[in-house]
Amino acid sequence: MSIWAICSSFGAIALGAALAGAAPADLSAQLTQREALATAFPAAEIERHTAFLSEGDLDAVRSAAGADAPVDQAVVTYYVARRDGRPVGVAYFDSHRVRTLNEVLMIVVQPDDRIRAIEVLRFAEPPDYHPREPWLEQFEGRVLDADLSLQSGIANMTGATLTSHAITRAARRVLALHGRIRPFGSSGAAGTP
Repeated sequence: MSIWAICSSFGAIALGAALAGAAPADLSAQLTQREALATAFPAAEIERHTAFLSEGDLDAVRSAAGADAPVDQAVVTYYVARRDGRPVGVAYFDSHRVRTLNEVLMIVVQPDDRIRAIEVLRFAEPPDYHPREPWLEQFEGRVLDADLSLQSGIANMTGATLTSHAITRAARRVLALHGRIRPFGSSGAAGTP
């Protein structure tokens, strides 16, 4: 069950108000970062790490992410989860503008460098533009390749094109950063950060 579904079940009153036409702020805050990490990685030890990227690293990340997915931050915080000493995933938090307001995503990457989940933690745009769980599920198992694009393997969300673009760009950006940072070492799950 996704974080959106969990929040919906716990926040039925807020969700009902939002669906009844209340202000978009009712859907703006779902979970804290700590709650999101605990939900993504139950019973796991989670360690916070910070990567400091050089200009060369940023150039490589920009090239991998593509021109449509800007990468400007040289300091990247990420969270590595381990269970019984083995890596189970890494979470990145990506904050970006959708149309005129911001959203915050948690993008969870598996040890095999594939997206496990994308969760919307904060969405300040009107609720009509909020991505639904079935649409987000198409990112599961994706890698950074030509299919991770609205022109290829990702279906556009009808009526929320800007949201579709923003989330797809974020997924490309995070996977490009992940590929450069290599939180599990140079050979994926076998390594350590």
